[in-house]
Amino acid sequence: MKISKEFTPKFFTLAKEGFTKKQLTKDIISGIVVGVVALPLAIAFAIASGVSPEKGLITAVIAGFAISAFGGSRVQIGGPTGAFIIIVFGIVAQHGVDGLIIATFMAGFIIIGLGLAKVGNYLKFIPYPLIVGFTSGIAVIIFSSQINDFFGLNIEKIPGDFIGKWRIYFSHTGNLNWYAFAIAAGTVLVAKYFYKISNKIPGSLVAIVLSALLVWLLDIPVETIESKFGAIPNSIPMPHFPNIRLETIQALIQPAFAIALLGAIESLLSAVVADGMIGGKHRPNMELVAQGGANILSSLFGGIPATGAIARTAVNVKNGGRTPVAGITHAIVLLLIMLVLAPYAKLIPLSSLAGILVVVSYNMSEWRQFRSIIKSKSIDILVLVTTFLLTVIFDLIIAIEIGIVLASFIFMKRMSDSLSVKNFTLNNDADEELFNESLSYNSKEIMLYEISGPLFFGAAQQFQDELSSANIRPKIIIIRMRYVPFIDTTGYQRLKELLKTFKADGTKVLLSGVQEELRKDLAKNGMFDKILSESVVFQTIDEALNFAGTLLPAEKV
Repeated sequence: MKISKEFTPKFFTLAKEGFTKKQLTKDIISGIVVGVVALPLAIAFAIASGVSPEKGLITAVIAGFAISAFGGSRVQIGGPTGAFIIIVFGIVAQHGVDGLIIATFMAGFIIIGLGLAKVGNYLKFIPYPLIVGFTSGIAVIIFSSQINDFFGLNIEKIPGDFIGKWRIYFSHTGNLNWYAFAIAAGTVLVAKYFYKISNKIPGSLVAIVLSALLVWLLDIPVETIESKFGAIPNSIPMPHFPNIRLETIQALIQPAFAIALLGAIESLLSAVVADGMIGGKHRPNMELVAQGGANILSSLFGGIPATGAIARTAVNVKNGGRTPVAGITHAIVLLLIMLVLAPYAKLIPLSSLAGILVVVSYNMSEWRQFRSIIKSKSIDILVLVTTFLLTVIFDLIIAIEIGIVLASFIFMKRMSDSLSVKNFTLNNDADEELFNESLSYNSKEIMLYEISGPLFFGAAQQFQDELSSANIRPKIIIIRMRYVPFIDTTGYQRLKELLKTFKADGTKVLLSGVQEELRKDLAKNGMFDKILSESVVFQTIDEALNFAGTLLPAEKV
């Protein structure tokens, strides 16, 4: 059976075409750079999510390899991301690590289902203000989750909710560890500005190496990975899966859908950004299938949710990566680092990782776009602010759901406003001579309405009100529909009600501008069942007017 191009991994397509030696070299070099960049991020994301640091590395290796090898993008880099922190932390707190594994496993199949159903073609229609709203909200939550380690407050149990976190932070300001704060602040400065010294070495890596050496050599009293989690294993565990019970699945359905929805949105958003950087075109549905498979594999090896990482993908592109070989190389590099250097990673201070995540939260905050939308003074501000506040104060999945509903209502309002129902009299149409001398009728006997815009449920009532408000009941009404792209079920119902009313009043209704597809829809929706005759449905206004001429005698001028 031949597989369609839409569901063929980019790596397979490019491998069939053949890789040039020059490009292959660039991809390998880029993969090495990205692997080094991903190392501290994978550890930091895992710890911030409430799991042990090696789970972030396992995810970056297993899922990162699968996403690059089987995805629909040339340059996508996959792995754990900051967007999942709040979801994963909540699942681990309520259901433990086993619950997270099951939720990630379920989410993988949901994402595959979305890909096979070709939902990837439609996720691009999610409104931009909604994306900025929840992305900015996630950034604020990541930032707030790092305050404890950033300032070395040494708080054992931190509430999960945003307001509760800040209450306990302020109540423990006397516990501030100046050593931890200095390391964290130094990490932020190095990670943010080291590029001015060298573009070849990631600032985040330099920061954690320097901070680990300082803590080890000077025996600085700050919390490290070893003091909190012990040593990091330097091997990939064998696949395993926890026992599943029906009640566990029921409890984890909503978190699984949250992981799937967020993973799908972020992966395709990253792929779109990458397309813009390289002038390419990804395969959205294949990307979703690969993302789903990557999450299934990640969960089997004890990893956490994974998706496309915008920042690491951008690093890949900037370093010359143009094929999935770069992403595959990045996963192999991380595996080698894990096998060789994992025992030394235990020396990394948590305050340094907190500093890295503060930089990550700043970079993903979208504050410039946020400010731009706020300044626009459009109704999109409502979607942006609502999604942002719901994400920060309540829950990400609730924010996305309500944001989409709110954006849909705004879209419907705009579409309804775009509908116009215009009543033509004998002399008010300057563009066309609809009523020439041979077809000059008394306006009390014939009226012409033109509908412009989609006749859907949001605009159907306006349409009915406009046509029902006419005090004159002529012998013939012509409804011109040349600018009606579609009519939904509610629109057809309103049209039926009007036609029945006009028929009861003895008014003949003609439809013009009805193209073939719209005529077929009229038939499918029962418009020709004792309501309307096919003989009064015309493609052009001239045909409708000529037919009207056979029904009414023209007045002599």
